[in-house]
Amino acid sequence: MSERGKRKCRRGVVISDKINKTRMVAVARTYRHSLYDRVLRSKRKFVVHDEKNVSHIGDTVTIMESRPLSRTKRWVLIEVVNKSLEI
Repeated sequence: MSERGKRKCRRGVVISDKINKTRMVAVARTYRHSLYDRVLRSKRKFVVHDEKNVSHIGDTVTIMESRPLSRTKRWVLIEVVNKSLEI
């Protein structure tokens, strides 16, 4: 039996929790420009499946890629790293 390929994991912040069992997560990264050697920041949004609705806006979460769950959902929530202080 062959082993499954490694799945990508990312850490980001929940920016929307308006849809049931779905979260929008913003993942930021920094990188150095190849020519100008300047540190740049970029941000990407992922649509994430949250089966138990445990995360809310402002929480830091870990997500992992998965099979397509809908037209835009390709990631699932693994854990909530830090809860937000907002209530």
